Amino acid sequence: MKIIYILALAMIISVMNSTMFNVALPSIRQDFDLSSSQVSWVVTSYIIIYAIGSVTYGKLADKYRLKNLLTVGICLFAVGSIVGFIASDYWMVIAGRILQSAGASVIPASSMIIPIRYVSPEKRGRALGITSSGMALGTAMGPIIAGMITSFADWRYLFAISLLSLVTIPFFRKYLNQDQVRPLKIDLWGGVMLAATVTLLLLAITNVSFILAIMTIVLLIIFILYIRQAKQPFLDPAIFRNSTYTMTMIIACLALIFNLCVPYLIPQMLSSIHQLSSFTIGMIMFPGALIAAIFGIVGGRIADSKGNTFLLRIAFILQLITYIILAVFTDRSYWMIMGVLVIGNTGLTFAQVGLANTVSRTLDGAQVGVGMGLYMMLSFISGAIGTTVLGLILDRVQSPWSFNSLWHYSEANTFSNIFLVFAIWMAIVFIFFFRYLRVANQNSKIAK
Repeated sequence: MKIIYILALAMIISVMNSTMFNVALPSIRQDFDLSSSQVSWVVTSYIIIYAIGSVTYGKLADKYRLKNLLTVGICLFAVGSIVGFIASDYWMVIAGRILQSAGASVIPASSMIIPIRYVSPEKRGRALGITSSGMALGTAMGPIIAGMITSFADWRYLFAISLLSLVTIPFFRKYLNQDQVRPLKIDLWGGVMLAATVTLLLLAITNVSFILAIMTIVLLIIFILYIRQAKQPFLDPAIFRNSTYTMTMIIACLALIFNLCVPYLIPQMLSSIHQLSSFTIGMIMFPGALIAAIFGIVGGRIADSKGNTFLLRIAFILQLITYIILAVFTDRSYWMIMGVLVIGNTGLTFAQVGLANTVSRTLDGAQVGVGMGLYMMLSFISGAIGTTVLGLILDRVQSPWSFNSLWHYSEANTFSNIFLVFAIWMAIVFIFFFRYLRVANQNSKIAK
């Protein structure tokens, strides 16, 4: 299990790097005299490459040793950090972020593969709980550290923090020595088409572009036709003939599509309703994420001892409680919101552990790498979809009504209604997911 803790450390640094720059965008915009759309590429470029890299490294893990992939990826991550740190022009910032993402995306892919390859099934939940805790802790620490650094130093020092990932390389090379690679031929054209499809999809989502959406559909159809004819396709369509894997993936993405938007939605609510500063918002969100990180390990142990189904029941109940409370008490004390976030973040961490563990048990050895990489990629896409939808709602819709008659401030209507929709959505997914799991378990396709 030592390797799992090293992986969790790498995950903290990787996730921090993806969240820190949200805080620095105003400073970067001012330094280079950019528009909002231009500076958004600091975040957008990272997300796009991160999503593509997750499935790409998952595929490469079937051919190359994980310790070599991690070494290359983390070194690339460090190179991007150096380029960004010395950036004198905006194009160097973007180049640094692209290189960072191209390297850092090996970490989420490995966080799914290493627990499966190196940890027995009866202890896998605990391993996934540790890596999920790393993700939660990185999410919590990113904005706070970024706020502190940008308050007292230049935003370029955010790039320097990512160099800490280099300390994990010797440990990965020491402990990852049991890989059994296969002499596969990598389908370059298939990989390029998949990358182009995902890029167009994320651009269509983030820019709300109908033309890009049409282009995405066309390219997706071409990609599907290609992999059906290729001898060794980058993404073997046979994996989708595993109906249990496909259905579990769909349900997992439905469960995560709005849950992953909470770190975006809560700051918007605290800012518009309570008029709090970015640093104060970060401090309010930090305890919930920290406690969730601690409880992530507990959630993994629950999955191992009681089963994934039991853990997911707890996760969904905690999230339902969170969304109902937020829907009813949106405009109340932000200290109460801080307490509620402890419940919600714990539920999200439990859900991530249970869903990843459930998906992993639908795959055999030959499908693990690309299958779990695809799971991570679709999780990112789900989060992007949900965040874009919420952004459009907050920008263009101001609800004149609310189901709740307790309001003191009408500005809370929109947020209250959003959280109510979240609760209803989670209840529907809850019912559908567990009915499906019961049938699948009866067919012995998913281990409890």
